[in-house]
Amino acid sequence: MNRFPLALGIAATLTLAGCTTPVGPVEVTRFVAPELAAQLGQGSIFVETAPGTGGDSLALAPYKAAVAEELRRLGYSETDRSGARQIAQVSLSQYVIGSGGKRSPVSVGVGGSTGSYGSGVGVGIGINLGGGAKDRLGTELAVTIRDEATGQSIWEGRADFQPPENSPLARGQANAQTVASALFREFPGNNGETIEVEVTE
Repeated sequence: MNRFPLALGIAATLTLAGCTTPVGPVEVTRFVAPELAAQLGQGSIFVETAPGTGGDSLALAPYKAAVAEELRRLGYSETDRSGARQIAQVSLSQYVIGSGGKRSPVSVGVGGSTGSYGSGVGVGIGINLGGGAKDRLGTELAVTIRDEATGQSIWEGRADFQPPENSPLARGQANAQTVASALFREFPGNNGETIEVEVTE
């Protein structure tokens, strides 16, 4: 990912509303082009699969939908690519962390190639990855917003979430909505900032 000049990293903790069972934070890192920040959160935008991720897949679809929903909430109007002033490029990787802390890519279920941060893409809903309660199923969602005319990156963000594998937030639409909501929390954020968004079930 092409990163803007780094601002001093800032750690903060926010909370996504839920019940009472903590499932771990979503770690969010964001970069903003200060001179273009005024363009964010307005105008027309098109959401697409990031180049190099192997095209559309069933695994990525709920994450693109969740990103589009967040962008609409922020003030964008979603349109087709030909009418868009900005392009949001979405990539996804998923992985398993076993009880010993070892990270392994996920390659089961519907597939795709790796994303920019990637280990592997594609987890079928309801597939038992065999790890039991001590395993954690990680998701890294990355989004880059570019100016359509110039291709310049205006905003880049990554959200990393590692809930227990048996959590209802570990996969599917609930997982997609959780990481997308955290990624765009207090958008656009500060350049070079890393925050933790606490999540409970």
